[in-house]
Amino acid sequence: MNFRDEVLDVIAEVAEDDIVKTNPDVRIFDEGILDSFATVNLLMVLNDRLDIDVTITDFDRDAWATPNMIVAELEQLR
Repeated sequence: MNFRDEVLDVIAEVAEDDIVKTNPDVRIFDEGILDSFATVNLLMVLNDRLDIDVTITDFDRDAWATPNMIVAELEQLR
């Protein structure tokens, strides 16, 4: 599985919504797919599963607004 698919799988799991995989440009916060508690959980799962050191200070709601944007941000952190 490639990195993008792994990230999308994690987001879908945390969000409990596969729309992030079928529409990776969906604005996950504006649509209520993730909230602040789920975001913290997402960061922890990304750290565990992908072995990427992502902290809450790395998170920017505007830069992480869609699954595709999250993939791009994480690719820069790898």
